[in-house]
Formats: sequence, C-alpha cells, structure tokens
Amino acid sequence: MTNSPQETAASAGDPSAASSSTVSKSAVPHVVKVRAPELIGRRWMNSGGKELSLADLRGKVILLDFWTFCCINCLHVLDELRPLEEKYAQELVIVGVHSPKFEFERTVEAVDQAVERYQVEHLVLDDPDLVTWQAYTARAWPTLAVIDPEGYLVATLSGEGHGAGLGEIIEGLIEEHSAKGTLHSGDGPYVPPPAPETELFYPGKVTALPSGNLLVADSGHHSLVEYDSSGQTIIRRIGTGERGADDGDLTSASFSEPGGITVLPDDVAAKAGYHLVVADTVNHTLRGINLETETVTTIAGTGAQHMVGAIDNVVGTYGELGRYDGPALDVKLSSPWDVLFVPSTAEVVVAMAGNHTIWSFDPEAGSIRLLSGTMNEGLADGDSENAWFAQTSGLDLSSDGDVFIADSETSAIRRLDPNTGSVSTLIGEGLFDFGFRDGPAAEARLQHPLGVRRLPDGSIAIADTYNGAIRRYDFTTNEVSTLARGLREPSDIFVLEAASAASAASAAESTDGTEAAEAELLIVESASHALTRVKLPKDAQRVDEGALTSNRPSTEIASGPVSVTVSFTVPAGQKLDDRWGDPTYLQVSSTPPELIVSGDGGAEGLKRDIVINPELASGVLHVTARAAACDGEPGGEIPLHAACHLYQQDWGIPVDLVASAPAELTLDLRGA
Repeated sequence: MTNSPQETAASAGDPSAASSSTVSKSAVPHVVKVRAPELIGRRWMNSGGKELSLADLRGKVILLDFWTFCCINCLHVLDELRPLEEKYAQELVIVGVHSPKFEFERTVEAVDQAVERYQVEHLVLDDPDLVTWQAYTARAWPTLAVIDPEGYLVATLSGEGHGAGLGEIIEGLIEEHSAKGTLHSGDGPYVPPPAPETELFYPGKVTALPSGNLLVADSGHHSLVEYDSSGQTIIRRIGTGERGADDGDLTSASFSEPGGITVLPDDVAAKAGYHLVVADTVNHTLRGINLETETVTTIAGTGAQHMVGAIDNVVGTYGELGRYDGPALDVKLSSPWDVLFVPSTAEVVVAMAGNHTIWSFDPEAGSIRLLSGTMNEGLADGDSENAWFAQTSGLDLSSDGDVFIADSETSAIRRLDPNTGSVSTLIGEGLFDFGFRDGPAAEARLQHPLGVRRLPDGSIAIADTYNGAIRRYDFTTNEVSTLARGLREPSDIFVLEAASAASAASAAESTDGTEAAEAELLIVESASHALTRVKLPKDAQRVDEGALTSNRPSTEIASGPVSVTVSFTVPAGQKLDDRWGDPTYLQVSSTPPELIVSGDGGAEGLKRDIVINPELASGVLHVTARAAACDGEPGGEIPLHAACHLYQQDWGIPVDLVASAPAELTLDLRGA
C-alpha cells in the first residue's frame, strides 16, 4: 500500500498501525519520531482574535479533537475532555478542529453558534475545507491526536471513551518533558468569549402543560421555562440554571442541557407520582416533575453514559446489554433527546440519540426497554431487531397512533409502530445524503432535521434545522413542500390553538375586517434564542436547491477480496478484558448494500475479509469497532473491582473502486 506523506507520518507516529497484530497488548516504543503537520484552517476561535501555529503552542501537550457539531459522539467527547481541561490546565492545550459533515456546518455563523451553544472552553480551529483533517488522515468523527511539547505526533485515537487512556498519555508526557526541561507550565492561549445575556439560550423543545401554558427546554441555560399559552410571558423557571444533576424542588434541582418534555395523562401520573417526563440529555437520564409537590426526581438512567458493548451498562451485572427490559434506574442511557407519551402502550417513547435507538419507558412500572434499533448508525428499515437509526432527535404522534421520528444524521423522517418497534422511512436516503429539495418524497431532501409535528390536517411539519426551514409532508400527495425559510436552526414546532393565536395577534383585524386569527406555528428558533410565530401559508413554496452528499475525501480500494483491519493498542496499565471471550467486535456494512458481496455483518475480532462488488464504481463502507479493556497488567488477573473501559468508533468511509488500489483497509481505534 502506498501512503501519502501525511499517511506515512500518521503511521510512523503509531507503530501499532504497521503491526501485523491487530491488537497489541502493550504499548510499542516509538522508533521514528515524526513532526505533527501544521494546523491550517479558516480562522482560530477562542484565542482573543490571535492567529496561532504549532510553534506558538510549543512546550505544551497538545490534544487535537477533530469534531463536527452535528455528531452526538463528538458532543460526548467534549464532555469527556472537560475533566482533562481542568486537571491539566497548566500543561495541556486542547484544540478542537471543527471539520464539517453538512454544508450548513461550513458557515462561519454556524460554527460560532456551535462553539457558543456547547460551551467549548478551549481553542477551536475552523477547518471548513478539511485541510488539517486530511493532514492528520482523520477518517471519522470524532478523531483525537496527541502532540508532545516538542511538536511530535505521539498518539491517534478514534471514537469516544478514551478519557482514562488520554489521562495516562498526558501524565506520561508531562513526566517525560518535565525531566527534559521541554515542558512549559502556565496559562495557555485560550481566551473566553463574552457570555451572551438572553432570556433563552439555545432552547431545544416545547410542549403544552395541562394548564395550557407552554414549557420550553432552555437547554443552554440547563433549565426549563414556563410561559403563558401565547409563549410571550415567562411564568417561572425550573432548575438552578447551572449544569448539574441534583433532584429536589423546582428551584434547587439542576439539569444538563435538557431536551424533550412529555405530559403524562392524569391516571398514569397519579400512579407514577409525577406529571412530566424530561429528557435530561447530557446527564443521560430521564427526570420526573411533579407539578403539585413541585419536585424533580430521577426516574431512569444511572447518570453514566451507556457505551455500546460495555460490560457494565447494567448495575450489578456483567455481560452484554442486549435487548434490555428491566428496572429503569439500573441501566445506563445515552443522550436521550426527546420523549413522547404513547396512549396505545401507556409508555413513553424515548429518542436515544447517543446510541441511535428508540427505547420505551413504563412510568407506572418504573421499567425501560430497548424498543427498536441495533445501536448501529445508519438508515435501515425493518423490525425492531434489524432497524438502524442515526441520532433520533424528534418525536410526535400520528393520528393512528404511530410515532413520527426526526432521524437527524440521516436527514430522514421515519415512522415507528410503538407496539412492535418496526420502522419505515418516509423521507431520506442515508447518512451522507441531504439537501434542500421539495417534491415527491422519494426525491425530497432535508438537512439534519431535529423536530417533527403533526398538523391539524394530518400532514406533518418538519423542523429542517440546518436548512433553516419548516417543511411539510403531505400524506395524500406524498409530496414535500416548504412552509417557511430564513429561520436560525429551528429545533421544534408547536401548533398554537386558535385562541392563543388570536391572543398573540392582539385581536388585530385584517383589511377585510375579519379577525386575523389564522393558524400559527410556534417555532423554537434555537440559534435566535427565541420562540418565533409562523403563520401557516395558504400555498406552500416549492424549493429545489439540490441534493447533496457529504464532501469528504474518498479512499481508493480494489474490488474483489479486501481485508479490513482495525488496530487497537491497549493503554499502559490495562489489559484486554477476555473474561467472557473475545472482547473485540467488528461490524461491516455498506451503502448501497450490494457494494459488499460477502463478509458483511458483525462478529468478534478486529479483522474481516470481505468481497467488494466489481460491478460498482463507488460507495460507502460502514465500519463499527469496539474493544474492552480493564485496569490490570498484561498477563495478570483483572482485579474484582477494576475499572473497565470501552473503546468504540463508527466509520463511514466513502470509497472509490480502482483496480490498482490496495486490497486492504486499515483503521486505528487506538494507536499510542
């Protein structure tokens, strides 16, 4: 295989990448020291306006985080990095290299808003053309790279779950370069931007309370805000406004970027002991709110993040999570984004964005179950055990009791049977297909929708977030049209009742003397920090700005037999957790499915031989890898209460089939 200079540099900095062994049980000494490529992008952020280079950061341990703000795994890594930022504030400089997937994510305004929204407290390099991404041969979001104080690349890691391993790498570099005199302790170049003062701060979802008032998830302020029925006057705020996970009364309880809210029927609420269920997204929990006692309690989730394939996702048990169905407080959840009470099952459907699934929570029994999805990321219809989702983000009920789903990363709208978990797709093509196109549903394109709402006529309105639009899907014509444009990241939609609409219009009169109480939508316009009213037009627009695919460099591979290998170096002080068999796993699939003739599917191990269809010219390979390791020395026993760690990553790799290209594909889960 012939590598580019950048690929050679990355491989040289990662001896395990060239090793014939897929899994190295101990770190391999670096033989060749390779300079890290320069950091090149459109601009630097959080630097006080200063342009920076690697030379400006010399003397610090540098951690590059290649991320994009649409990616839930990248948001998980932001949270994993916060303790490292705090602990090593004098020695470590983190640089978030923003590398966009969607076209919207290339815009200056969108990146500014993302850094502000997710409270990124480190340097950010805006890399819209993926220049630095390519220099470091990144192939997936998130990818991490560690550079030592002398400017040499020492480690590359893909995916999430690397917090403990990164800590060990950083500790080792601090010790080594303190002894050499090449480490410079002290404040880094990060300059915090001024905090905006707004009533709402990147709100997420909205629902109506039994009183008729509206409750808004003020995600950026880590709280909930109750408005009057028109959405104009604040009644009260629920939560301290500071990031936290405390239960208690409405003023002392705390949340972390809460999302969806659903109201329980009176009889269910009486048995459950609370009236509202809230998706407390970054706390990985569901919270219950009792409006009579004015208290908040945790009702599902342990507070820790579920990691696909981890052995400790269920309290007090070992073994794979599988199709969990049990006590809701005994299982780890992963970024629940929206919730919806479904009358036919008397359960709350949960859009579990963090592991690409749909769950169902029983408030009366206090139990939760995995309803639909495999935890693989993608778009695949079918029954509950074969359906694939990608960051499920918005829910609403159809007139016949099914559940509409805004499946954001596939830019799709899906339809779920809450009784069986089977799913079908109404709009959308796949992980890397998006755009702004109206017309027949099969040809229509959205861009990262976060919300969906049934309209009075039975059609559905879609918060087409990255297109800044409200779209409409009509079941009778099977057509998609545009209701409104020019919005700033709409994330949810609420249909105002006629009385509220009339009140909001202040009883204004139209030119013909009739009352202007037309039907209105209340839009959660997240990036405007506001609730915005949009009147339903009599005639929707027809827009066609094209269908797009994610613009990433393709990898050339041969058709016919191809070997897929994922390298993984076990961190120092850890050993593979082989107590229950092979602790590694590899899942391989493709878009289109016929790209792989044989060898697809999931199995233990990190190497797979597949056969690529010679009749195709290109496609996307989807590779999911994970490995489990626990604290303990290689060759020794794992202590009974050892901390265990799961390393995982999903790759979506565009490939071009070229006869002279290599018949192998090597990816790094962890190289250090």
